[in-house]
Amino acid sequence: MLLVDTNVLVDVLENDPEWADWSIKQLRAQAQVYRLAINPIIYSELSLTFSTVEALDNTIEQLRLTLIELPRPALFLAGKAFVRYRRQGGTKSNVFDDFFIGAHAAVSAYPVLTRDTRRYSAYFPSVRLIAPSFSA
Repeated sequence: MLLVDTNVLVDVLENDPEWADWSIKQLRAQAQVYRLAINPIIYSELSLTFSTVEALDNTIEQLRLTLIELPRPALFLAGKAFVRYRRQGGTKSNVFDDFFIGAHAAVSAYPVLTRDTRRYSAYFPSVRLIAPSFSA
């Protein structure tokens, strides 16, 4: 199982001129190795770009993504990591989603396909990241 971060999916869905090609290539390559998955946090973030739940669900199905639940230990770890972020001077309040995704990957030992590695590497160092700077 591999968690696909929202930014990679938005690249594809919005045909981002800078990142769409990389994201499409990675989704195809990683689908040969892993079952691609999203969790409810990623689902919720993706919903911002859709007008109906049916359209989002149809896209998820077309992309062959599996929606998996977050285990309770991941929810607990996300809270602890966010507290550490705030104590270390983190001031952004809109980053909590990254902590849920990172904690889910850490607890379940899933790699994450992402372009935003900063918080994942800082707060979840055990998580294997597949990203532009980490790609082979």
